[in-house]
Amino acid sequence: MANKWGPNCVVEWHDRKRILGMPISFTVYDLVSNDEWTKICIKTGILFTREEEINLYRIHDIALSSSLGQKIFGVGTIWLYSNDESTPNLKLVNVKNPSKVRNMIASKIEEEKAKRGFRVGEFNY
Repeated sequence: MANKWGPNCVVEWHDRKRILGMPISFTVYDLVSNDEWTKICIKTGILFTREEEINLYRIHDIALSSSLGQKIFGVGTIWLYSNDESTPNLKLVNVKNPSKVRNMIASKIEEEKAKRGFRVGEFNY
């Protein structure tokens, strides 16, 4: 079945920004890949929508933060730092299982960089 990214694309991870631990916001996060690229896509809004995406090979650092309130609801914020001119910092806010998601993204970054011949090994958690 084709999705909005094309017939050969696979959505590897999907979540929403959570409010009080529940996915009731209008911010959607996707990790999408095909044979040529892997991207993180963020769509926000309902009447006025904004979509941002970043190729994983451009990300050079990941950070994770969780306040006490976020820990209570099992969510956290993942910060992605990249060398992308339009989106140097990307924030995945109130993501469920943030450590698991961060580790998954880090391994995908390593795969993408290895595929392109970049130096690998910066994201060992």
